[in-house]
Amino acid sequence: MAYHRKKIAVVIPAFNEADSIAKVVRDVLALREFPGTNQLEPLIDDVIVCDNGSTDDTASLAWEAGARVVYEANAGYGAACLTAIGALKNPDIVVFVDGDRSVLANETIQLLEQICLGADLVIGARVSAKREKYALTPQQWFGNVLASALIRMIWHAPVTDLGPFRAIRFSALRKLHMSDPTYGWTTEMQVKAIQLGMDMREVPVSTLRRIGQSKISGTLKGTIGAAIGIFGMIFRLYNEEKASQDIPSNH
Repeated sequence: MAYHRKKIAVVIPAFNEADSIAKVVRDVLALREFPGTNQLEPLIDDVIVCDNGSTDDTASLAWEAGARVVYEANAGYGAACLTAIGALKNPDIVVFVDGDRSVLANETIQLLEQICLGADLVIGARVSAKREKYALTPQQWFGNVLASALIRMIWHAPVTDLGPFRAIRFSALRKLHMSDPTYGWTTEMQVKAIQLGMDMREVPVSTLRRIGQSKISGTLKGTIGAAIGIFGMIFRLYNEEKASQDIPSNH
């Protein structure tokens, strides 16, 4: 499948990922149109790392590895993603990947294939069969299962994961009007895509033990914040949807 007609950008939000960020950027930039062949044309056109207030060398290492670097002083996963999106140069497809090297860059191809087959949004689903031991903490696994089940119950959509590794058409991303600056970002994207009737698909991806300690599941504060962000977003979007349905018709 040829991708050279599509302009593809990769967004990497990062906070103190000096041990891994250069590896992630180089892995992404090493992707070629046809992996395993002598194809020389790069698959990815643009890599944007948003440094979310790092106190280490994340920004300089990302730049040296070949990424464009932007900065967001306000802490928050969503805030970093929003700032990176603001720096995009009108790509066709945007891929989101974390800076901790917890995924295999070459599996980006699987997400892009589904976009090329008609999907608007593709989620890399972290299935147990392809997950390294200890790659997800118990609280990550439980929270993800519970949140996915809640989304399925409310919207009857086949959601099994809220993983951050994902690809989306830029035209679809703009229609979502993303706004959450914190941990509810991934949930907001998926639920809004459901509400708008977008073609959302999942593909199984590998999950590796991240390099360094997680800023979310690795701390009590992060775990609580993630839970509030994720479940708060689900209920907020549900209530907004119900409220809009209760507005009397003008007819």
